[in-house]
Amino acid sequence: MNQLTVKNLVKKYRHTTVLDDISFTLEPAKIYGLLGRNGAGKTTLLNIISNRLFPTSGDVQIAGEDVNNNDALLSKIFLMSEVNLYPREMKINQTFDLADAAYGDFDYDLANRLLKTFELDGDAKVTNLSTGQRTASKIIVALAVNAEYVLLDEPILGLDANHREAFYQELVKTYQEKPRTFVLSTHLIEEIQQLVEHVLILDQHKIIVDDGLDSMLAKAYTISGPTKLVDDYVAGLKVLKTELMGNIKTTYIFDDLDDQRPIPDQVKINHYDLQHLFIYLTDGGEK
Repeated sequence: MNQLTVKNLVKKYRHTTVLDDISFTLEPAKIYGLLGRNGAGKTTLLNIISNRLFPTSGDVQIAGEDVNNNDALLSKIFLMSEVNLYPREMKINQTFDLADAAYGDFDYDLANRLLKTFELDGDAKVTNLSTGQRTASKIIVALAVNAEYVLLDEPILGLDANHREAFYQELVKTYQEKPRTFVLSTHLIEEIQQLVEHVLILDQHKIIVDDGLDSMLAKAYTISGPTKLVDDYVAGLKVLKTELMGNIKTTYIFDDLDDQRPIPDQVKINHYDLQHLFIYLTDGGEK
């Protein structure tokens, strides 16, 4: 497997910029989380990577070759999206055959097992499925398709809690058995934190974070205690949010802490999770 590189990607619709100079790399055999608020450009970005949309400028490359209209390279990329691209009369089983024809070596054994897991009838027509059932049928194709880069745009739309948990378990299982790169774009950040290894955050049409999950969370601290002591301790650090309750102040930091910085006895330091870090990073923040 070769890495996929996005270089200086720009997408504009007339005078509206949707993606503004986006650059990053997707490494082989890694699970990524692509996060962003509504309208940040996540779906547009995934559509450009998979060649469903063309950028205004910039490139998407695999091993240094442009994927644009390159069938050999595009056969390495699969996008699962909310859009239904199948004919009205097509059955779930027939979507498996389409994936096999396009990518080759479709894992029918896995797909048939997943039909039972998600309680689906392979002879059911896609257009007759509920939103959650249609999502599950697309998940089955995405997990069983023979592609090196699997892009999942809102892959849990309409799924109940049981089927979401089944999806997470099956994703990990297939990733362990056949390592490849997955990109999960979802709003249920808390649920995917245990899955992703690397995080990309889009905000205001730019990539503001491109980092390993562990590295990110290692810099996500809450500092709480008497206001004066907290203010003194966080001076010079990147503060994303503050909360006050009487004389007790809590600040949410996204920064490295200096081991030499003395910690007052009344000040407590803890970590916070990916979902709150995302919220604070994309909610304006503080200087």
